[in-house]
Amino acid sequence: MTTIALIGAPGSGKSTVGALLAERLRLPFFDVDTEIERMHGKLVREIFADDGEEAFRAIEKDATLSLLVGDGVVSLGGGAPMTPAIAEALADVQTVWLKVDAHDAFKRVGLDDSRPLLAGGGIRATLITMLRARTPVYAAVGRLHVDTSGREPVEVVEEIIARLQEPAA
Repeated sequence: MTTIALIGAPGSGKSTVGALLAERLRLPFFDVDTEIERMHGKLVREIFADDGEEAFRAIEKDATLSLLVGDGVVSLGGGAPMTPAIAEALADVQTVWLKVDAHDAFKRVGLDDSRPLLAGGGIRATLITMLRARTPVYAAVGRLHVDTSGREPVEVVEEIIARLQEPAA
């Protein structure tokens, strides 16, 4: 079984890099947020607004855990590794932390209102706070740490593939 999980902050490139990586490795690609929207018939931001973050996190946990048991490249939501059951499941798959600095994350995210935790203004400050809180968890669960700041998605994919082929130390 080949499962590669991509974790990282909003704007780190999980969806873009994930789709390219899956194509290169001839594996299916799953974006957890997209799968949640498909399964529940509403946008993630609508789930947050209608049901709250706690309900969303429960849905996210179930969707993520189900996707981590099959072949494919799985792009997780930025906060998913903060859920203990997800962090534990990531120990059983190749987990790649796509690192990004706040400046690049902000440039990529911009004023995207589809990201509920970044809605309502103060996106740059929210990203900085999010990065500070989540970085230790990303670092702990990510087997590979790949910096995406200032890099094109294709470069990131090439590095991931090369590093996945390295012999285990």
